[in-house]
Amino acid sequence: MANSNLTNARNAKNDEFYTQYHDIQKEIEAYLEFNPNAFRGKTVLMPCDDPEWSNFTKFFAQNFERYGLKKLISTSYAPDSKTYKTNYQPTLFEVNDPQFDEYKTVKNGKIFTLTRDKSGDGKIDVNDLEWEYLKGDGDFNSKEIKKLRDEADIIITNPPFSLFRDFLAWVIEADKQFLIIGNMNAIAYKELFPHIKENKVWLGATNFNKGMYFKVPSDFVYADTYKFEKEQNGEKVNRVPGVCWFTNIDHGRRHQPMPLMTMEDNLKFSKHKEIKGKESYDTYENYDAIEVPFADAIPSDYKGIMGVPISYLDKYCPEQFEIIGSNLTHGIPMSEVVKKGTFVQGGPSFYTANGDGTFKRIYTRILIKNNIIKK
Repeated sequence: MANSNLTNARNAKNDEFYTQYHDIQKEIEAYLEFNPNAFRGKTVLMPCDDPEWSNFTKFFAQNFERYGLKKLISTSYAPDSKTYKTNYQPTLFEVNDPQFDEYKTVKNGKIFTLTRDKSGDGKIDVNDLEWEYLKGDGDFNSKEIKKLRDEADIIITNPPFSLFRDFLAWVIEADKQFLIIGNMNAIAYKELFPHIKENKVWLGATNFNKGMYFKVPSDFVYADTYKFEKEQNGEKVNRVPGVCWFTNIDHGRRHQPMPLMTMEDNLKFSKHKEIKGKESYDTYENYDAIEVPFADAIPSDYKGIMGVPISYLDKYCPEQFEIIGSNLTHGIPMSEVVKKGTFVQGGPSFYTANGDGTFKRIYTRILIKNNIIKK
């Protein structure tokens, strides 16, 4: 992960990063703007959740009728199933319920469901959530949770950071609609990139360049290098950069083409010193494409292949450009994109601008081609 706090969390299996209510609302509203019936008549499952603390559960419960949901299901892990130490205390909500069990509260996960007006107040909302203990610990790989996955139409959650790769594969295997939070580096995963290339998975509506603040436990320890806000709305938070939503639910933002300059104008007026004033864009030594180090420097009139940073996917419009591959040898191999023997394993290299014959290694690149001018 891009943040040292998150790296520490992954190593320690401390996955208690809770998404804030306003971030969920901002993202979900984008899908409804594109399709007001995006969730109507659907069963939504939120696994890897903690229904008593989770804002995902609260948000969808409060908007159950507005979105026209059929059923809401939310499950949690058993405290004893977590490999890191925790100061777990059952909530008063659970303790005061007749079904409270001192053994099950730490050994079993819980399931919350919402389908009806249990309270009789004429509306379906968070007060109508019904709960019980799961038979097992709530592991998403268990038969119990897989059965819920198969029942659901949409899977929405912030999965444990330490288990993101496994959870991603679990979600894609289900062949259901989903919306999950992860780090932008996941774009390079072999479980994900082929689906992005085929336009079966894309990034959500929220721009990931700003990072996200997550609510964290009161005993959370910040890294020495942490320089951001530690509290918001009276709650302890931690900022994680490069976090984004991954989904296969359509939204309008991904169909908005980027406003771009021509190659000639970029070379004259680009705000980037790596582009402005040069005679031409750099090209790769071992692959016939131009190097575009910034998304806003993509030339609108170039017909050939361009290597762009993975951050470009935050602005990707499938009607504007086609993704044809990448230099990810563990994703879509370059051997499937270029002629045999024309690509050196480890990523493309290009000559430095001063022409001294040396090479410069670059970061991961997505290879794209203009969809508009080729037609």
